[in-house]
Amino acid sequence: MTSTISGFDYRRVPVGGGVSLNVAVAGTGSPIVLLHGFPQTHLMWRHVAADLAAGHTVICPDLRGYGASDKPAATDAATYSKRTMAADIIALARALGHDRFALAGHDRGALVAFRAGLDHPDAITHLACLDVLPTLDMWDVMHGTSAAVGFHLYLMAQPPGLPEQLIAAGADAFFGHFLDIWSNDPQAIPADVRTTYLDASRAAVTSIVADYRASAGIDVDHDQADRDAGNRLRMPVAVLQQDWGAALGFDAAAIWHEWASDLRHGTVTCGHFMAEEAPADIAKALRDLLTR
Repeated sequence: MTSTISGFDYRRVPVGGGVSLNVAVAGTGSPIVLLHGFPQTHLMWRHVAADLAAGHTVICPDLRGYGASDKPAATDAATYSKRTMAADIIALARALGHDRFALAGHDRGALVAFRAGLDHPDAITHLACLDVLPTLDMWDVMHGTSAAVGFHLYLMAQPPGLPEQLIAAGADAFFGHFLDIWSNDPQAIPADVRTTYLDASRAAVTSIVADYRASAGIDVDHDQADRDAGNRLRMPVAVLQQDWGAALGFDAAAIWHEWASDLRHGTVTCGHFMAEEAPADIAKALRDLLTR
C-alpha cells in the first residue's frame, strides 16, 4: 500500500497546542507548501511534489485531523477553524526554517491556504487555490436543487453526534463515493492509493466532520469579518478550477477577483482531483505562479 511519496523525507513537526503534523519534505530552493483536500492525504501531491522538488524545497503535510497528523478533540469551534489550521502551517514552515514561503492548496487545503493568505500576508509569497471557492462565497452560491451535490456540507454542518454516527457506520462507502464521482479518470487514483485514503479517512471521521462543521460556522464569521473590513489577498494568486462551463451557474473568476487584485484564474480539463488527474498542468501552473 502506497502511503509515502518516493524520495521524500518524513518527520513529525510540533506546531503548538500539543499538535504535531506528519510532513514529507524534499528538494532545495525556494520553499512551497502543498496542502491536500478531502478525502485525501498529502499523498495526493505525489506527482506534482516530485516535479517541483527539482527546483524548490517542497513541503507536504497532512492537515490537522487528517492522515497521520494529530487529531485533537474539537473542544471548541476554533479547534478546526481554518484560522487555526492556517496557523499550524505557519508554525510548520517556521519550524523547518522558512519565515516566507509559497502556499498551494486543493479543496479543504485551499481553504486553509486562503485563510493563511489573509491572516499571514507577510509570510505567504505566492498563493494557489485549486477547485474551491472561499467559504463565505461557497455558501452564497449554493441554493435550490443544485445544492444537492454538496449534501455532505450540510450533513457535516449538523451538531455533533448524528453526522459522525452516520458516516462511521459506512465510512468506506461515504468517502469512496467522493473518490468515485469527483474523478473523471479512475486510473488517476490507483487501488493502493485509494486504500490509503479510505484507511486514513475511516480513522479520522470525528476530526473530518469537525473540519467541515467549522466551515458552516466560525470560518464563515472570519470570512465575513474580512469582507466587511475590505481585507484582500496581497500576494500573487493563482486559482485553478474544473472546466464546468455553463453548468457552474456562477462566475468563479469574478468571485475570486473580489478577494485578490493580482489574480490569474484558469480552468483545467479534468475532474476535481486535478493534481492527480492533470499533474503536469498543475505543476506548470505552480511554476508559473512562482515566477510572478
